[in-house]
Amino acid sequence: MIGQTQSARLPTALIEVEDVVLHYPLVPLFRSSIKEATLGMLLGRRSSPAPKFIEALRSLSLRVDRGERVGLIGRNGAGKSSLLRTIAGIYPPTSGSVRVHGQIRSLFELFLGFEPEDNGRQNIRYRGYLLGYSKQEIAKLEDEIIDFAGLRESIDLPLKTYSAGMNVRLAFSISTAIGGDIVLIDEVFAAGDAEFQARAQRRMREIIQGSACMIFVSHDLQAIRENCTRVVWLDNGAIVADGEPEQILQSYTENLS
Repeated sequence: MIGQTQSARLPTALIEVEDVVLHYPLVPLFRSSIKEATLGMLLGRRSSPAPKFIEALRSLSLRVDRGERVGLIGRNGAGKSSLLRTIAGIYPPTSGSVRVHGQIRSLFELFLGFEPEDNGRQNIRYRGYLLGYSKQEIAKLEDEIIDFAGLRESIDLPLKTYSAGMNVRLAFSISTAIGGDIVLIDEVFAAGDAEFQARAQRRMREIIQGSACMIFVSHDLQAIRENCTRVVWLDNGAIVADGEPEQILQSYTENLS
């Protein structure tokens, strides 16, 4: 069960994850051809094996209170991004519950919803709709997004004509203009040239400082130190340790060596 609610009482716990299990289906690397599938049917053979699953999260429980800045660390495949996307409501848990009290601002999958054949202005609207904003709300943010991205002269050109840096600038500007008091960040991303990166870093600091709570996934342990008040170490879909940043980071670093 996933619920996002606003509370006039300003609850202490803004994120409550209880005994969450998340299974991913494993898609076969090779699919049967039409000929093989047809022959299989004629001969009474199954065309494909029963689907198999991997357990991305294993009975995981986590509470994040108002004012906390939580860093998620762990090796690749530990379950960090899966947990973040489950909290965001992108992945429904197989079992268990996720309760979120507030509006989520997701800073990951920045290019989701982009259409290369359409222009930048249209893509602002597509991304905004995807994030749950109305046409009127997006219209109010449009000029700010365009100016922050520095794309005023190019905004009505198709995205396929943009450079990689221009695409990143637009995606970053859209995602950080959309509001939300619960901030979910998956890795630090470079955003355009040096001048834009400086502005992007300032905006990120403002977002983090102004958030009611934050969960930050990163392999950059120094960034975790600088931005987080608490660290949760994940491995194999479960929590290994949870506590004060320096203590957890030291144990994690020793485990890596």
